[in-house]
Amino acid sequence: MSKLKIISDDAWLEPYQKAIEGRHNFAIEKEKELTSDKNSISDFANGYLYYGLHKVDNQWIFREWAPNATAIYLIGDFNHWQKDEAYSLSPVGNGVWEKCFEEKMFNHRDLYKLLVEWNGGAGERIPAWARRVVQDDNTKIFSAQVWLPEQSFSFKIKNFKPAATPLLIYECHIGMATNEEKVGTCNEFRQNVLPKIKSLGYNCIQIMAIQEHPYYGSFGYHVSSFFAASSRFGTPEELKQLIDEAHSLGIAVIMDIVHSHAVKNEVEGLGMFDGTPYQYFHTGKRREHQAWNSLCFNYAKNEVLHFLLSNCKFWLDEYRFDGFRFDGVTSMIYLNHGLEINFGSYDDYYNANQDGDAICYLTLANRLIHQVNPHAITIAEEVSGLPELATKFEDGGMAFDYRMAMGIPDFWIKYIKEVADECWQVGHIYWEVTNRRSSEKTVSYAESHDQALVGDKTIIFRLIDADMYWHMHKDDQNLTVARGVALHKMIRLITATTINGGYLNFMGNEFGHPEWIDFPRDGNHWSYKYAKRQWQLSDNQELLYSHLNSFDRAMIGLINSQKKFNELSLEKVWDNESDQVLVYQRKNLLFVFNFNPNSSFVDYGILVKKGSYKVALNTDAQEFGGFGLSDDNIIHFTQKSHIKNKEWLKLYIPSRSAVVLRWEN
Repeated sequence: MSKLKIISDDAWLEPYQKAIEGRHNFAIEKEKELTSDKNSISDFANGYLYYGLHKVDNQWIFREWAPNATAIYLIGDFNHWQKDEAYSLSPVGNGVWEKCFEEKMFNHRDLYKLLVEWNGGAGERIPAWARRVVQDDNTKIFSAQVWLPEQSFSFKIKNFKPAATPLLIYECHIGMATNEEKVGTCNEFRQNVLPKIKSLGYNCIQIMAIQEHPYYGSFGYHVSSFFAASSRFGTPEELKQLIDEAHSLGIAVIMDIVHSHAVKNEVEGLGMFDGTPYQYFHTGKRREHQAWNSLCFNYAKNEVLHFLLSNCKFWLDEYRFDGFRFDGVTSMIYLNHGLEINFGSYDDYYNANQDGDAICYLTLANRLIHQVNPHAITIAEEVSGLPELATKFEDGGMAFDYRMAMGIPDFWIKYIKEVADECWQVGHIYWEVTNRRSSEKTVSYAESHDQALVGDKTIIFRLIDADMYWHMHKDDQNLTVARGVALHKMIRLITATTINGGYLNFMGNEFGHPEWIDFPRDGNHWSYKYAKRQWQLSDNQELLYSHLNSFDRAMIGLINSQKKFNELSLEKVWDNESDQVLVYQRKNLLFVFNFNPNSSFVDYGILVKKGSYKVALNTDAQEFGGFGLSDDNIIHFTQKSHIKNKEWLKLYIPSRSAVVLRWEN
């Protein structure tokens, strides 16, 4: 038997061949087990078509899996929330409960729950497969809702395919995408924010907090109803319309999917759904995630695999999402959730700390998703660097399309906080933004929503802090602001233009959104003041926010101007630590960075390909909030050198600036 490609490509993995092959073969055998009476893993993942409340012809049918239950009743508006034998379910085997109802028994928008009884107790529960869950404005109680509008939504865009690489992701949250102190809606996002995203040039949006969650301030991470789109943002039809319109603009839509854990709530969630703590989750010490105060799925149970795999297919099928960013993958694949481990060697990836069942689930999820939609996008939020994560399944990997380059934002935070400007090492910077396995595609980013939440700071806020409140007018002379604006652009430019897969930006950070994100909570008197976006700042031409916004548009435009930009060979041309100057190139584009806080350089010589070079982008341009110290209309011609096939390119490089030049001939 020949080695898996991932092992033959990386000799350092040979000592772990048995472990890697074991994982690979386990996934193959598990898929065979799950599909023994099905044609494919996609056929297996049709649970959302079977469970829950469905209108079939002239009757309703409801099914639920609750193996420990002794009786289940539907209670709701239709029976005055009273236990009623007419609404009792019957066991049909394997822990499944079922009941057929006459058409007149339910009406659109009826609220309902389950009354589940078990030996020694009973409790109200929201159905695990509910597709619509709403919260009462007064009582704050959540209930499932019958949802069968007279006119269902019909997608106009059929068979959408995401744009050719690179993947340029605009990470967003519908609720906080409004400039008002409230929860924003899908319609408002579609009308007001989608056009901004399109104008900036991003070709993908990653929507956070889609799955229903009881606590708004959890940012969607403590999910209660996995098949219900949060009703805070509107109706299912309105979310579908948002996705359809994004597709019409050529923008792919992926969602942040949370299968790494679940909310502990019992009435709203799955915590004690049938009276047992272990229906969906582990028992004993493994049941609770102590760091997240949540519950951990038991991926060894086929019923749990069925639930989660069906959930993946549901969002692809019902809402036409183009894929997923899987949250908390590190937490899933390590028994200790990856906590307090440095991951300094391959030994840390292949030992008794691995959750083989979770790794198998993620592998099967990727196989399912790409079977349902061959053009789907899957991204792993994974910090440990597990080698086979974003490698093809047939090569021995888990088959994610991309992995998040989570070390890059951590690096920028550390540099800004701990390293003086004059000590920034350009070689170190270049290594950090390009440090990845050549066989895996990554999504690079300088910051995401994580860095903007309370307890952390965005890059712009770390750089400028309180001066942002008083000195962001374009004519205001402030050294702190000038430094912050310059570095904000340079950090983004070097992160975005060294990608090998994709680039991500969180909503508003492109224009240096001030302050932090703080959702309504008891500690802030349930205020929405910081759970919104101040779009008006980016629209005000008198403020530097608008200049940063213009720079981001130009930067993304530069990347889009070169087909398959991320696949172009990346070559370091020059780095000089004493000068703090770094130069690299991608095909006909030359990137020149001067991180020096004090020195500008005249006639700085760089050995490059012979020809003429035109400025394609300059961070110091006045239109981007810079000083405009260079004439960007000048064509730069190379001069002869003593090096074969290389000539001198002499440039003026102002301090704290970067320029991108395009080779002409």
